[in-house]
Amino acid sequence: MVSFRIIKSNVMGFTMRASVLFIVTLAVLIAVGLYIKSVPVLRGKSIIDLIISDQWKPSAGKFGFLPFIMGTLWVTAIAIVIAVPLCLLTSVYLSEYASKRVRQIMNPMIDLLSGIPPVVYGVWGVLVVVPIVGEKIASHYMEFSTGYTILTGGIVLSIMIFPLLIGIFSEVFSNVPQELRDASLSLGASHWQTVKKVLVRKSMPGIFAAIVLAISRALGETIAVLMVCGNIPLVPHSIFDAGYPLPAFIANNYGEMMSVPLYESALMLAAFILFIVIFLFNVVSRFIIVKLEERVR
Repeated sequence: MVSFRIIKSNVMGFTMRASVLFIVTLAVLIAVGLYIKSVPVLRGKSIIDLIISDQWKPSAGKFGFLPFIMGTLWVTAIAIVIAVPLCLLTSVYLSEYASKRVRQIMNPMIDLLSGIPPVVYGVWGVLVVVPIVGEKIASHYMEFSTGYTILTGGIVLSIMIFPLLIGIFSEVFSNVPQELRDASLSLGASHWQTVKKVLVRKSMPGIFAAIVLAISRALGETIAVLMVCGNIPLVPHSIFDAGYPLPAFIANNYGEMMSVPLYESALMLAAFILFIVIFLFNVVSRFIIVKLEERVR
């Protein structure tokens, strides 16, 4: 009986280690595969030259990825700036102030947002957000705008990540021990002071982790952003310029113009760049989360 438990424990340990190794190997294989496919375009220029170049003229052999990288960063930054404060306040309200009946109504509605297909968000963005941005907002700052801008993409993308952020924020807040809240209130702190000084402070690592996950999701969003950003391969200089994020660029061009030399390799390099950006961002973010956890303890 004892030997059977030992064998069972060893088998489970081996299975878990094999699972971890498989996941890590899969990520490495994806990176290696993308890099191998990118080699032909890298033979002419270094990856640094391709990243900092803003000239995208495949027929002339010019593959500059700066417009697509900047479009990705602009749209993601706008989405996070809009979404994080709104979702944080919403989560605080649902966790600390809302009645049980309100939570029972709001939670399913928030879950419903996460189940809507991205293409539906894209159609809604074209029908609603594009006219508002073009006619009501951009018109105050420029003579003419189609409404297909990185601001539009950021607004649509921010709404898409609402359920993710609210769900994780609420879960993080619920894991804060009730004793900490009670101790703060017993010392004379108001409800808001308890939320600000105890709840949010104790939850800071989880809040930051949720933001990291939302940024990773936003960096890879494709269809909805493709439909509302304008898709012009130029470096945007304001939020009212059109943009062309990397995921939208890959989805919109793969399968077309493959007769152009090095075009497929350039698309694979775009995917490789997106992979590296997300990977490095998560590594740096994990380091910051560890430091935050050490400060909160």
